[in-house]
Amino acid sequence: MAPDSGIILERLSIDEPVIGMYDAPDPARFEPLVGPKNRECIFASYNAWSNGRTLHLTREQYGCFGSGHVLGLPRRPREEMVQFLWGEEGLRATPELMGAWWDTAPQYHLRNDHLLIGPLRDDQYEFLRTVTFLVNADQLSVLATGAGYYSQPDDIPPVIAPFGSGCMMLVSLFADLDAPQAIIGATDQAMRKYLKPWMMAFTVTRPMYERLCDWAADKRSSLHTGFLEGLIKARGGSLRC
Repeated sequence: MAPDSGIILERLSIDEPVIGMYDAPDPARFEPLVGPKNRECIFASYNAWSNGRTLHLTREQYGCFGSGHVLGLPRRPREEMVQFLWGEEGLRATPELMGAWWDTAPQYHLRNDHLLIGPLRDDQYEFLRTVTFLVNADQLSVLATGAGYYSQPDDIPPVIAPFGSGCMMLVSLFADLDAPQAIIGATDQAMRKYLKPWMMAFTVTRPMYERLCDWAADKRSSLHTGFLEGLIKARGGSLRC
């Protein structure tokens, strides 16, 4: 059964759609669907998500070349990508450094034939891989605190902020999707033009999503104490932008 994030959304005044990434066998269950256009960035679908539509990616239809690589789909030759990322975009000091990063960039491998990115669907929870909250800095700070609520000192870090593309931060930068972890995302310059200027992403694995919902339900947690109340008061009664 899918957990309920309603308390989180209400307490933090999150109005943006919560986005799920699904690896599923039947795209019809996610209609209405949209496909990527002209090799565009996954985040160009933000307006579609806001209107209840889901981005549909396949091995033949996968958006930009970067997302093709990240998702283990057909992709641009290595030399072309290194030249683009280093020579045109200046993401590393030398082509050797850029190539070394490209060669080790993690990929996500589809379990089924369809990758679907869009509003959460409780009835498709078994196919959910990650959940993304689109948030401002205040909301992000509270979620990051909540991510550590059940964390032991020798656990994997509950929150990380690695370098990578926007689509990498949605799934492939997690070392283990079956572990509770969160990524602070939307730090990729190339994809930010599709979002509102204040917007950041907080992407969590399914186990971390479940932990956050449990944290929200615990009235002793930081979601219900003076720290948050003081922040809400300082912001005029709401964390909404």
